[in-house]
Amino acid sequence: MALFPALAGFGTGASLIVAIGAQNSFVLRTGLTRRWVLPVVLVCLVSDAVLIIAGVAGIGTLTTRAPWALEVIRWLGVAFLVGYAVLALRRATRPAALVADGAAERSSRRAILTAVALTWLNPHVYLDTMVLIGSLAATHGDPGRWTFGAGAVVASAVWFPLIGFGAARLGRFLTRPSAWRIVDTVIGVQLLVLAVALALPR
Repeated sequence: MALFPALAGFGTGASLIVAIGAQNSFVLRTGLTRRWVLPVVLVCLVSDAVLIIAGVAGIGTLTTRAPWALEVIRWLGVAFLVGYAVLALRRATRPAALVADGAAERSSRRAILTAVALTWLNPHVYLDTMVLIGSLAATHGDPGRWTFGAGAVVASAVWFPLIGFGAARLGRFLTRPSAWRIVDTVIGVQLLVLAVALALPR
């Protein structure tokens, strides 16, 4: 049945994508500010699709044979997460200014580059999409693995627009500086926790 691999892929993709992480936090924050939502959502969506397709095609096996590549990505991810956490915590100390300037990235280029970095410098995204999804897809054979991958891509295509454009409806609740202080503090702490988790030896 062609439908089963698609549903299995959708369920697997959703379970991996929905977990709140640095990427989702940024998309959510972008949606709340209602600025640069479409390009940020597209970056995350297209990136996930590329990585999932690569995993289904079998590139995930290459990462298991070159662990040094994941190690480099891991430390780049630690550095970026710490840097972005510091920026978020600094914003939390001046929420009044944050509300005044729209609480968003100042340019579409900066927003897009941040989305790219949070996606491609996160080693977990390679393990989730290329290795895990690729491995699970392979169990369905041909052409089932591609149907499985398509299901995972659909999950991504549903999730990112949902939190990006759906979050905009909460914008009216975030006009107070105290609300943004909480949002950025939570994001900053979460990013630091993720950075420490990545840095710890395995």
